[in-house]
Amino acid sequence: MSPEQKALVKETWQKLEPMADAATRLFYDRLFEIDATTRQLFKTTDLTEQRRKLFQTLTMIVGGLDHLETLVPTIEDLGRRHAQFGVTDAHYETVGAALLWTLEQGLGSGWTPEVKGAWSSAYALLADIMRAAAARSTASTATANP
Repeated sequence: MSPEQKALVKETWQKLEPMADAATRLFYDRLFEIDATTRQLFKTTDLTEQRRKLFQTLTMIVGGLDHLETLVPTIEDLGRRHAQFGVTDAHYETVGAALLWTLEQGLGSGWTPEVKGAWSSAYALLADIMRAAAARSTASTATANP
């Protein structure tokens, strides 16, 4: 990600912070609309708490974009945990689409092609780190339990 993209992500995230609850509600509604099977991943989850965790996690990641190397272990752990919950590569695509849609709704006219590009890059980076950690975790589990 370029410094300009990082700045755009941070700037637009600040605009969404006051509407955290509404934004995360929109996100999960859109996620379940795009792929109803994702609802099963949350069948035993308190969605109010899950929305809070999602916003906290994204806030932490956005705040750490300038020093991503310090966040990589946390992001990798997130990927491993998501794999344990049954999250697949296809789910990352669905989540990305729901996230970008939610950001577009929340930012309104502030959702420009540059902002979309910045958020797309940020999400791709995050998802790639999570997927790689999940794949390594799954591979090591398969090796340990042939």
